[in-house]
Amino acid sequence: MEIKQKKPVLLKKMATRGPRIQALWHLPWLVFLFSTTRVFCASPSKVPRLGVHGPYGARNHLGKVKVQSLAPSDQEFRTFYYNQTLDHFNYRPESYKTFQHRYVVSFKHWRGPDTMAPIFVYLGEESSLNDDLGYIGILSDNAARFGALQVYIEHRFYGESIPFVSREEALKDANLRGYFSSAQTLADYAEVILHIKKKHSADSSPVIVFGGSYGGMLAAWFRLKYPHVALGALASSAPVLYFDNITPSNGYYTVVTKDFKESSESCYKTIKQSWFEIDKVAAKADGLSILQKKFNTCKPLEAATELKNFLDSLFSVAAQYDRPPRYPVDLVCKGIDSAPEGSDVLDRIFSGIVAYFGKKPCYNLDAFFSSETLEGWTWQTCSELVIPIGRGSNDTMFPAEPFDLKEYIEECKSAFGVPPRPHWITTYYGGHHFKEVLRRFGSNIIFSNGLRDPYSSGGVLENISDSILAVYTTKGAHCMDILPATIGDPDWVVLQRNIEIEIINGWILKYYQDLLENSSQMIFLH
Repeated sequence: MEIKQKKPVLLKKMATRGPRIQALWHLPWLVFLFSTTRVFCASPSKVPRLGVHGPYGARNHLGKVKVQSLAPSDQEFRTFYYNQTLDHFNYRPESYKTFQHRYVVSFKHWRGPDTMAPIFVYLGEESSLNDDLGYIGILSDNAARFGALQVYIEHRFYGESIPFVSREEALKDANLRGYFSSAQTLADYAEVILHIKKKHSADSSPVIVFGGSYGGMLAAWFRLKYPHVALGALASSAPVLYFDNITPSNGYYTVVTKDFKESSESCYKTIKQSWFEIDKVAAKADGLSILQKKFNTCKPLEAATELKNFLDSLFSVAAQYDRPPRYPVDLVCKGIDSAPEGSDVLDRIFSGIVAYFGKKPCYNLDAFFSSETLEGWTWQTCSELVIPIGRGSNDTMFPAEPFDLKEYIEECKSAFGVPPRPHWITTYYGGHHFKEVLRRFGSNIIFSNGLRDPYSSGGVLENISDSILAVYTTKGAHCMDILPATIGDPDWVVLQRNIEIEIINGWILKYYQDLLENSSQMIFLH
């Protein structure tokens, strides 16, 4: 569907109108990573990983540029553990077992329950909570303005919130692993939030949940499943429509290709040609040895697909996390385009690798996400989060790797002994006829996106109702709006954040107004 751009003047005017906004928030200026051990896109280990902060290779995204945060440095975080129910949906004896579920709270700006000050809750995604604290800025940047309590809740089976045993043991235990699901996780979040409200006598404090990437999906789903717990949700870069063939399977790689082509036509052409050149060299008697030396890999190559999957990951991550001030897509393309005169195609590709990672003694082809994240994410995509990403023979700058559900199912059965449930997400949370359904019963959800993020292809990019709104930027990348605000942030991301906060402010003011009206009616009746 074509999305019309709105004039900047009209945009600023609408930003003050709170929750009754009817215009589409299109700002005109305005993480999943591949494991390198698989060949086909049908492989669950090759589903691009959703994540707010990107891979280790991309986390030092600021390069040598000094960036001064606008948020206070000391949020006075305190760690707590809740005795969490193992199984929220059954009544077998083992269902009642509990484990230590970690959450972190900052009381620094909270005005307390007497003023019904709001509670901002960040819903953890597929990583340790340690990765989120200090990296998620939208709560801390706005807590003082709202007098809000800040809460960060860890996702079960990650970090310190693993039931009973080590992470490795938990993922090997088929019975225990069965409790590792999004539905159980949302119920966890509901229990923790209600526990906090009861503990601090904050029953009337409105709750706003925030999440990014997979956590953004959880935030949107939480608002739909637990509207009595959360007043509203901000779902950043949440590809809630990338299930059950709602979104074309090549959507992700089409955006990656567009990002690189817009950066440099010659860079795009070099990348597109490189896959053939790798295969041609690999076909020689000593081809793998030649490739290892040419790309200076830390370990000998066992197959050309190891190198191709690494490059696939590099280009995808650069696009997904194409954030300022580094802008990794431009960085990689400048490296490719500025290779010494006489360089062949593969030499130019290697120059792009050096530009991205810097000069190193050698290059590790497994240099991205932690094993904790990859192993947990592989189970999640092998059970319920079946995201059918693939690509055709000539629709992207990558070689053809169509999504093959049969192959995907067989690999999951081989790895875990059970097949995935490819239709469960749309059955349990919805997805088909999304706009028509949510317009009838949903409310108070912001779907934010950056259109340079490949996962935006599976995101909500149009308003659904007066209070289910799309706020996107043409220049934005994955989850950029929920990162800490900095002095050097581009105007378009500052505007995007301001619009989101004004919408949330409208929800909260409407909540207080409704409480006041209900209270007045009760007094009148008496």
